[in-house]
Amino acid sequence: MPAAANITVKKADGTTDIVWTAIAASGGDKSPAVFRSETAAGTQGQRPVLQVSARSNAAGDVRRIDISGSFPGVYTNTTTSQTEIRSKMTVQASFAVPQNVTSTDINEFAAQIPNLLASALMKSVIGTGFAPT
Repeated sequence: MPAAANITVKKADGTTDIVWTAIAASGGDKSPAVFRSETAAGTQGQRPVLQVSARSNAAGDVRRIDISGSFPGVYTNTTTSQTEIRSKMTVQASFAVPQNVTSTDINEFAAQIPNLLASALMKSVIGTGFAPT
């Protein structure tokens, strides 16, 4: 089991690091680990958040990993000077990892799928809102 820890990623400029702070570790199956971008604008409830939980299926032969997150658009109201959320961008991902495959195959899946999602093409898809044509 991996230990909960802060996660450092690059911002959109490709050079600046942003830290997602481990707010809460998972308490076990079905209990999410929670990460929040503490340096983002707004109050704690207005900042981007990522949750990760895992559990076994009923037969115990598949581990299901669920990831959800939200990235609010936080703005300052020029009339009241209060920060407010106009809308939230969200993500939902679920991975089924059978336990009857080799650790080599699981490791490849664990490396390649997140790297595919982090590819320039997938970033463009998310940024434009359109699938590749």
